[in-house]
Amino acid sequence: MKHLLTALALLIAVPAQAAEKLTVALDWTPNTNHVGLYVAQAKGWFTDAGLDVEILPYTDTSSGTLVATGVAQFGILSAVGFHSQRSMGADMTAVMAVVQHETGRLVFNGEREDIQRPADLDGKIYAGFGSAWENALISSIIKHDGGEGRFDTVTLGTSAYEALANGSVDFTLEVSTWEGVNSELLGRPQRAFSYADYGVPDQHTTFLGGNSTWLAANADTASAFVQAAQRGYAFAADNPDAAADILIAETGGMLSNRDLVHASMQALVEGGFLRDPGEPVGLIDDSLVAGITGFLFDAGILRDANGDVLQTMPDVSGWTTNAYLAQ
Repeated sequence: MKHLLTALALLIAVPAQAAEKLTVALDWTPNTNHVGLYVAQAKGWFTDAGLDVEILPYTDTSSGTLVATGVAQFGILSAVGFHSQRSMGADMTAVMAVVQHETGRLVFNGEREDIQRPADLDGKIYAGFGSAWENALISSIIKHDGGEGRFDTVTLGTSAYEALANGSVDFTLEVSTWEGVNSELLGRPQRAFSYADYGVPDQHTTFLGGNSTWLAANADTASAFVQAAQRGYAFAADNPDAAADILIAETGGMLSNRDLVHASMQALVEGGFLRDPGEPVGLIDDSLVAGITGFLFDAGILRDANGDVLQTMPDVSGWTTNAYLAQ
């Protein structure tokens, strides 16, 4: 009995191993691109992996900057922002493709008879968001169709969609699986030009990325986190309605439009954006990474650490990895 009591005392004295704390930054306010994180959190899959994960609220500081500086170990990253920051030497690596293909598109009022092809956009007014990518993208689309690639820009941010609806601008860009879905729910007729139809390479529009230095020093923890998140996105791909309900519940009232969340999830799944056939969720395609980087390089968007336009195409082989995914 004495030995048994001693053994019990020793067990009580040894604390349970504490869960490892991780933070993940969002690239925008919560939306369906983040669904896998919230599913993994709600299902306890991060906890099962020995992790205490905090999903940081969106701030004016980009998720890429938070990851590159080590404030967050992981972050949801817009692809163009990732490529731009990585070319400048940012300390981050993409470890999972959240969205497998381009969800963006150029949109305009569906009742406009004077816009039938991209060349018709010459001289029109574009409602923009203030990035160099937009100008290069739109000019390329118009020129590919035989136009001059000239248009006027007014920077409106998210107000662009109301401006398009009321006719004060002629066209804008949108994410088909969010703003595009919302326009349908609002009964706003739209037509669109897909980027890939006019010479722009397909891309993974959203990544999960990690701080490169941290990843190298914490490979096992990184794998545990990435695979729990991957499991969350796989659940969402198989159960879009249930995942939508989890996202709404986990974000504490930030997503009040339930119809939009559910319709967006359906669009992501039905459009094949979360998973390519025969492949695991999250797999990064090296050819897509190389293709869009080449486009950005040719457009003069990529810059070095000094802010100068890159003169040679960067080696992107170390920018992404599938090593942390469950294959």
